[in-house]
Amino acid sequence: MAGEPQADCLFCKIVAGTVPATVVRETETTVAFRDINPQAPTHVLVIPRLHYPDAASLAAADPNVTADVLREAGEIAAQEKVDDHGYRIVFNTGAGAGQTVFHAHAHVLGGRGLQWPPG
Repeated sequence: MAGEPQADCLFCKIVAGTVPATVVRETETTVAFRDINPQAPTHVLVIPRLHYPDAASLAAADPNVTADVLREAGEIAAQEKVDDHGYRIVFNTGAGAGQTVFHAHAHVLGGRGLQWPPG
């Protein structure tokens, strides 16, 4: 059920502390940690503590936590010192868009040139 921890969800396990991650920032509603397969010098994931399968379902169910995720993405960019040169926030929604863990999450990417269009 949306909002409830899922036993088979990797990110729910990271939130619970049963799977290790390199956590760089935590708030009451979010956890941010380094991606294990970074695509840029800065590649941090920001996730809500509550389980929602993708960004659209998170936004529909809890706009305040959606805003928290985006605010934390900006804080991560500043903490990682990529905010002055530019960074990208990416939400992949659905397998066809590259989502591999079905727990809403924002990728914060920076520290190198990010071309357009992506992918």
